[in-house]
Amino acid sequence: MDESGASGLPRTGGGDSGPTSERDASVTPAEPERTNSAKPTAQAGQPERTEADAPAPDKASAPAKADNADNADKYNESGSGAAQQNQDSGAAQDNKDSATPQEKKAPGGGLLMGRIFGVPIYVAPSWFLVAALITWVFGNQLDRVLPELGGARYLVSLFFAVAFYGSVLVHELAHTVAALRFKLPVRKIQLQFFGGVSEIEKESETPGREFVLAFVGPLLSLVLAAVFYGGMQAVEPGTVPGVLMAGLMISNLIVAAFNLLPGLPLDGGRMLRAVVWKITGKPMSGTVAAAWVGRALAVSVLIGLPLLTQSGVLGAEATDSVGMDTVMDALLAAILAAIIWTGAGNSLRMARLRERLPDLRARTLTRRAVPVESATPLSEALRRANDAGARALVVVNGHGDPVAVVREAAIVGVPEHRRPWVPVSGLAQDLTEGMKVSAELSGEELLDTLRATPATEYLVVEKTGEIYGVLSTSDVERAFVKAMDRTG
Repeated sequence: MDESGASGLPRTGGGDSGPTSERDASVTPAEPERTNSAKPTAQAGQPERTEADAPAPDKASAPAKADNADNADKYNESGSGAAQQNQDSGAAQDNKDSATPQEKKAPGGGLLMGRIFGVPIYVAPSWFLVAALITWVFGNQLDRVLPELGGARYLVSLFFAVAFYGSVLVHELAHTVAALRFKLPVRKIQLQFFGGVSEIEKESETPGREFVLAFVGPLLSLVLAAVFYGGMQAVEPGTVPGVLMAGLMISNLIVAAFNLLPGLPLDGGRMLRAVVWKITGKPMSGTVAAAWVGRALAVSVLIGLPLLTQSGVLGAEATDSVGMDTVMDALLAAILAAIIWTGAGNSLRMARLRERLPDLRARTLTRRAVPVESATPLSEALRRANDAGARALVVVNGHGDPVAVVREAAIVGVPEHRRPWVPVSGLAQDLTEGMKVSAELSGEELLDTLRATPATEYLVVEKTGEIYGVLSTSDVERAFVKAMDRTG
C-alpha cells in the first residue's frame, strides 16, 4: 500500500468499490459488504511492479457484468424468446426448494416461481404485460369464433396466454437439459417480454455440442406443435378445446420457425455459428458470420414484416391505407429488429472479449505486499509497505505463515491520528482455503476461481506454496472493463 502524503492511505479505487448488487453482475460476486484489502508478503517470489502496483483511479471501476464476466451463453428465444443479454455471473445452482427473499427476486427484477433440475425459474414483470396483451388480442378473436362465450372469452384467453408461456418454458428447459447433460452450469431461466432466456454460464467446448444445444429448443417447439395438432384431432372443431389446441399448435410453429432463422442471437444463429466453427475450426469465425447474418435479419424484419403484412401475404387483407394495424405492425417489427440487432452485437462483442480474457493473468494483476505480525500498529505497517513500494499487508503468524489479509477499506476508515494505536489484526480478514489462488491462473479459469469463493482480496501463491502477492477484485474488475472497452 502506497502511503499518500501524510495520510498513509492506499492509493486504490476506494474501500467499497465494485458491485454491490447481484452476484452475477461482476467479475467476482460481491459480498454483502465490499472491502478491498491487500495482501502479498515480501518474500523471494514477490511480483515485480506491474500495472496493479501503479496508483489506481480515485473511483472504482464499474463492475463487469455477468454476461461479460462469466461469459454466460443465454439462449434467448423471440416468440420463444428475445435477444441475448450478456451478463455476469456466477450464481451457483441450488437444489433447495425454499428460497430466501433475495432469491425470490431475480437480478433482472423477476419473481422466482420455482426450480426444475435445480435451476431457478423467474418471471419478469414484462411477462404480465404480454400476458395481458395476449389475453386481450386472443379474446377479441374468440368473440368472432365463439361469440356465445361472452365475457368468459377472456378467461379462456388468459388460459391460452399461460399455456403459451408454458410451451416457452418447455423450449427453454430443452436448452437447460442439454446444457446440464454437457456439464454446462445453468444460472437461471427467465420468462420475459418476448419469450424466454436460458442463461448458460459457459460456452460449448465443441461445435457439435453447440449445434445440439441450440437445436433442441426449436425441436421441442415442433414436438409440442405436433402434440397440439394431435389434440385437435381428438376434440370437436369450433369448441373451446379445439380453438385452444389450434392456437397453441400455431404459436409453437411460429416459435420454432422464428428461432430457426440463421442469425444470432436466435437458435438458428447458434446453429450457423456451430457449422462455420466446424468448417473453419475457429469459433470466432462462426460468431462473426452468425452475428452479421443476425444484423441482416434485423434489417429484413424491420422492412419486410410491415410490407408482408400490408400486402396480405401473412393472411390479413391487403390494404393501401395506413391505419392503426399498420402502425402496430411497424412497431412490432421495430421492436423485433432492435432485439435481434442488439443481441447479434452483444454476441459479437462477447466473442471478442473471450479472445482477450487470457490477458487477465493473476501474476500481472497481483499487488506487492509486506508481511506483518498481528500486533503491529497500523502506522508502522503502512510505513513498511511504503518503504517496500507495496500496496498490501498480509498478517503472518510466528512461523511466517499467512493467516489473514488487512482489508483496504478498513484502513481507509481509520483516522490518521489513531493509526499508531490500532493493531493490524483488528482490520484483517482471516484467510480461507478458497482465498488462496495460484499465480498461474488466467482468463476464464481465473474468473471461475474467484467466483467460487467471493471475496475482495485473494492471496496469490506460487506452485511451491510461497506467497507471491495479493489479488484485489477491484484490480480484476478494472482490467476486465479495459478489455471490454477494447472490444467496442
